[in-house]
Amino acid sequence: MLNCFKTFLLLGLLLGGEAGLRADAATNAIVWQTANDNVSADVRGEALWPLLTDIAHQTGWHIFVEPGIDRKADVKFANLTSGDALKKLLGDLNFAYVPKTNEADQLYVFATTVRAATQRVNAATTNQVKAVAKHVANELILKVKPGTDIDALAKSLGAKVIGRDDKLGLYRLQFPDAAATDAALGQLQSNSDFAVVEYNYILDPPPAPQAIANSPVGPVSLTLNPPGDNGHVIVGLIDTPIQPLSSDLQKFLLTPVSVTGDTVADSTDPTHATSMAETILRAMAAQGGSTSAEILPVDVYGNSATATTWNVALGVQAAVNGGATVLNMSLGGTSDSTILSDVIQQAEAKGIIIFAATGNSGMSFVDYPAADPGVIAVAAKDGNQLASYSNYGIGTAIALPGSSVIFLGSSAWVVQGTSPATAYATGIAAGAKSGTSLTWGQIFAAMQQKFPVPAK
Repeated sequence: MLNCFKTFLLLGLLLGGEAGLRADAATNAIVWQTANDNVSADVRGEALWPLLTDIAHQTGWHIFVEPGIDRKADVKFANLTSGDALKKLLGDLNFAYVPKTNEADQLYVFATTVRAATQRVNAATTNQVKAVAKHVANELILKVKPGTDIDALAKSLGAKVIGRDDKLGLYRLQFPDAAATDAALGQLQSNSDFAVVEYNYILDPPPAPQAIANSPVGPVSLTLNPPGDNGHVIVGLIDTPIQPLSSDLQKFLLTPVSVTGDTVADSTDPTHATSMAETILRAMAAQGGSTSAEILPVDVYGNSATATTWNVALGVQAAVNGGATVLNMSLGGTSDSTILSDVIQQAEAKGIIIFAATGNSGMSFVDYPAADPGVIAVAAKDGNQLASYSNYGIGTAIALPGSSVIFLGSSAWVVQGTSPATAYATGIAAGAKSGTSLTWGQIFAAMQQKFPVPAK
């Protein structure tokens, strides 16, 4: 289940928040991992309404507030359960969490009585979600025109160049603080010498797999064949660090690439990339016992719980440079990055097909990069219905099962969300392409007929 704590009801007067607990952190954000009921936050003076809008978007809850109440959250914490996180974030306000079976869970926030919480926090529109999109507070990313002296520019702005791709003309600048960043953004956006300047947006953390005692299926069984005359199919897996797979499956992995520096996936739990790689291979195995397709893992998260549009853009380019013919992007966020979109369009222009997840907040919009033109947006199904957590709406192309069983060592795990649905789609497409003369267009047309999006 995505909301692991659907079995309890929270109601009562809560203790005060941690006002005054501050740090010079690079981000000002809430990371709400519904898959494993884990919340981290660093918020500074955020008013109640945008705070609850952000929570509603990340969790998919329907939130109701008593009219006229307000407070500002000024707290920092890490790895709390949702109940403890709400106590910190809401301070002396009361709240009641009500789990639901066939609809979105509900949260009531009030000062007097739960019956007074009648005003709905609406996170259902794209514009509202963009208003709470999070970014690295002291960074900008730029695409400059040829001939620009980026080092001189950074110096004039009081910034440092901390990331660069001279071939693409992309640069990542770091500023002393958020105020300097915002001032530079306004200055650069009014200058026609720069093609694009924008914040370095933060993407949502991926869902974590959950251990299961009795697996309904066994490990993946698949044979690697030499690539045929019709071309070598390589899946660029844009994701977290990956762990070694079983001896039978490791041969399908090409040497991993990281755009974040050297990182080691040393967790005893499967990482998101490990889960997606096995899901892709399971989808290939379902089409037959062998394939010539391989997977190129590209790490865009490193040791962080979240990725940024800068790292994802570099990851897409690294996958293209590594020979990827299809990309799996089981990740997403609410921010529309022009720079990431441009890199994606360049990949598409090379004939690369891209599958991306619609998002897991149960809203009627599609997260980015799934919402970018040309990207195949994949929703999740639960049986014959659209999964309650799956985003949907204009641009959603196909829907596949939202649960996947994977193995790490002798232990079985299940991962749920639009992430595995996307990995299934990628594996089916790559498996169909491998060793055949079918075009990507023919494969996608067949997938649209077989995996239509159920009505909400």
